Amino acid sequence: MVLLRPLVLLLALLVSDLYCLSWFIDVSESQGPGATLKSFSFNCSSYIATLELLHVQPPTTFFNPPSLTRWQRTYVGKMTLSSSARLDALTVNHYELQLRFTCGNHVTEGRLSVDIQRDPNRDQCAGRFASPAGEIIQVQETVTPGTPLYTLLLPGQGAQMNITSAQDPPYFPGPFSIDGQGQLWAPSQGLKGQAQKVFQLQILVTFGQGRSCRGMLTVKVLPVPSSQVSFPQQAQNITIPENLVPGSKVAQVHAQGFDVRYEIVSPVPCRLFSIGRVDGVVRTTAPLELAQAPDAAVTRLRVKAFERLRPWDSAELDFRVDVQSVNRWPPRCLPALLVTQIPETTLVGTVVNTFTCTDPDSPGSTLDYQLLFHSPASASSLCLRDRVLEVNDTLDCDVPGACLQHTASILVLDSGQPLMATEVPVLVMVTPVNEFSPTCVSRTFRVREDARPHTLLGSVVGTDLDYPHDSIEYSTSGGSAPFAVDRLNGEVRLLGPLDYELQKSYRLTVLLTDHSQDQDPTCHRSGSCTITIEVEDVNDHAPECEPPFQELTIYAHLGRSLEVTTVSCRVAQEPQRLAFSYRIVGGNSQSRFSLQGAVLVHNDLMLGSPWPEQPHTYELLIRVADAGPSAPHLSTTATVIVHIVPWRASTGATSTHRTTVPSRMTPLLVTDTEVFWQPEPWFVVVLTVTGALLLLGLGWFLSWLLRRLTQVLQTSSKPTQALLLNSIQGTKGSIEGFVEAPRMETPQAPSSVTSLVCQPTILRTGRDYLFNTHTGARRWL
Repeated sequence: MVLLRPLVLLLALLVSDLYCLSWFIDVSESQGPGATLKSFSFNCSSYIATLELLHVQPPTTFFNPPSLTRWQRTYVGKMTLSSSARLDALTVNHYELQLRFTCGNHVTEGRLSVDIQRDPNRDQCAGRFASPAGEIIQVQETVTPGTPLYTLLLPGQGAQMNITSAQDPPYFPGPFSIDGQGQLWAPSQGLKGQAQKVFQLQILVTFGQGRSCRGMLTVKVLPVPSSQVSFPQQAQNITIPENLVPGSKVAQVHAQGFDVRYEIVSPVPCRLFSIGRVDGVVRTTAPLELAQAPDAAVTRLRVKAFERLRPWDSAELDFRVDVQSVNRWPPRCLPALLVTQIPETTLVGTVVNTFTCTDPDSPGSTLDYQLLFHSPASASSLCLRDRVLEVNDTLDCDVPGACLQHTASILVLDSGQPLMATEVPVLVMVTPVNEFSPTCVSRTFRVREDARPHTLLGSVVGTDLDYPHDSIEYSTSGGSAPFAVDRLNGEVRLLGPLDYELQKSYRLTVLLTDHSQDQDPTCHRSGSCTITIEVEDVNDHAPECEPPFQELTIYAHLGRSLEVTTVSCRVAQEPQRLAFSYRIVGGNSQSRFSLQGAVLVHNDLMLGSPWPEQPHTYELLIRVADAGPSAPHLSTTATVIVHIVPWRASTGATSTHRTTVPSRMTPLLVTDTEVFWQPEPWFVVVLTVTGALLLLGLGWFLSWLLRRLTQVLQTSSKPTQALLLNSIQGTKGSIEGFVEAPRMETPQAPSSVTSLVCQPTILRTGRDYLFNTHTGARRWL
C-alpha cells in the first residue's frame, strides 16, 4: 500500500492539474454510493487548504462533500457519491457542481459538469413502475380511441413488453395494448363513459437471454374537465441564450384555479427543460450547447395545469422556446502564430501559409479574414486571398531598406453576436539571395618605372547588384607581377621595382568575390576583369662609351682636316636608344678639334695660328648625353688623348697609333663539362710508340730546315749589317727623336731594333733609309 500511494498521487496530478478551469466527466448510471467521480490536485505548501462544495444544480443529495488529504506539499481532493445516490439517466442526465478551493488568501472556484450515461447492461425495472402501487396515469374519457396514452421508459434496447393481466369485458371497454417502444395505446373502442374507472395493467418486460421484470400501470379515467382551470396568457415564444447553466429560469406560467399543479406533457420525456409543479417555473435541465446539440435550437413545450385534488380539471398551454447562439468563444486558428522566412526570389503567387480557423460556437460557419500590416505600414508584398497568405509583389533585397521583416496580423472575425475576433500574429522575414556576380570595368594605369614600392596606381571599382553593393573582396590570380590589390578597397599598389627596358606593360587579372549577400554564408559569386599597367620610361641609365679612354697618335697635315676617331657610345640597358649629343667640354685648346656627330676631327685650317714644330699632346674630354625625349638627360664623359706629330715634306706616310684602355674587366666563369674516353691499355701503348716516332721525325726535319735557313741568311746579310752598325753608333743621339711605336700594339724590343722599325721604304728605288725626326735628314742604307 505504501508503494501504491505515490502512484495514486501521480495519477491524480496527471488527471487534474488545471483546477482553475471547468471539468467535464461522464459517469455511468450504474455507479453506486461511495464511487469516486473525480480527483483533484492542488499546490499549497504554506497554508492549510480547504475544498468546499458550494451548490449542485439541479439540487440533489447524491454527492458527498469533497474530501481533501495532504501529501507532502500537494493536496488531493476527491468527489464521491453519497449513500443516497441513485443515478438514473432517464430522470436527470446532467449535474453541475460548483467547487471552491482555498489556500490562505488565494481562492479558486471551478465548475464540475457531470453527465449521467445510460448503462446498457442495467436490465431491470425501476421507479414507480416496479413498485407495488405501480405507475399511475390519468387520462380523460374523451381521449381519442387508439391514441398513445403513456410511454414506458426502461433501460436497454430490444425489450419486449406484453400486458399479462386480464382485460375482460364488461369492465374493460376493450383491450389496452403496448408496443415494443413502451407506448401504451388506448382501446380502439375509446373510454367514453368510463369516467372514474381504474384499470390496472400487469406488464411483463422481457430483455432476452431469460432476463425479464414486471411492473404495473394504473390508468385512471377522468371525466371531462371543467372550465375552472385556465391560462390567462396566450401562446408565446420565448428566446433564451445558449449559455444558460442547468437550473436557470426560462419562463414562468400561471394558470387560474384552486391548488393548481403543473407538468410538461410534451415532449415526454423532456430532456432540456423541467417545470416546477407548484410555481410553474420552467427551468433548464441540461446545457444548451448548440454546437453539441443542434436540435436544442427550437423546443415546443406543452404545459398542463390541473387542480391537485381534481386532476381531471386541467388546461394546457403551448409555447416555443428558441435557443439563441451566444458568441462566447473567438475563432481558433492553426497556426496561432506564424513565423516564417522566404527568399527574395520567391515568385508572385507563391503560398506562404494557409490558415485553418474554426468557430467553437458555430462549427462550419463562415469566417471573415483580414490582413493588417504593422511594419511596413503600407506593404504590398503580401496579400490574403480568403485564408491563404500569398506573395503579392516581387521581393527585392537589392535596394537599401527593401529587405525587411514584414510584421502583420491576420484578423479572423466570426458572424456571431457579439462579434468576436482572433488575431494571428504574422512575421515574414525576407532573406537575401546572392543572384548576381560582381563585375568591374577593365582599366589602364600608368606608372613611372622609378616609382617607389607601395605607390598607389589606382583603384579597381567593383559593382554588385546584390545588396549590400560594396561587400566585395579583391584578389589577383596567378602570375608574379610586382603589384598587389587591396582585399577590401581594390587599391592597386606597387610592390617592387620596375624596369621599362625589361617589361613595358603588365596585364593583371583581378578577381572579385562577394560575401554577406545570401542567407547561406557559404554562397559566393565571383567575377573578374583585366587591368593593364603601362610602365612609363624614365631615363635612368647614362650612356657608356667603349672604350671610355683612348690614346691616339696622328700625323697632322698643314691646312687639312683629319678624322681622329669615332666615339662609340650606347646604353647597354636600352639598346634601342641611339640618339646622343656630343660636345667637347675640356682640353680643346686653340679649338683644333671639333665633333661631327660622334666623329672627332682635327682641324689645321686655323689662320694665324702658329704651326707646331714639335709633337703636341691633347687630352680631350667629350661629354656624351642622351638626346631622346625622356627626361632627365643623363651624360657621360669620354677621354681621348691625342698625340699630334706635325707632318713634314720628307714624311713618307702618316700613321695613327691608337692606345685603348678597356672600360672594365668583368670576370667570366665558364663551366665546361668534358666527356673523355678511356681506351684500352694496349691501345695506349701503341699510340704512345707511334707518337714518339712521329715526334722524332718532326724534330729531325725542323733541325734540318733551320740549318739551311741559317746558311742562307749568313751569306746575304754580312755587308749590310756592318754598314748599319757604324751608322747606328754615329747617330745614337739623334735616334731618340724617332716616333716611338705604340706600346699596346707592338711588343717591346731592344733599342737598336726599335730604331729600325720606322724605316720608310721608297717605292721607286726599293732602298731603305733612316729618317731623323729632328733634322729631317735621310741616311740611305
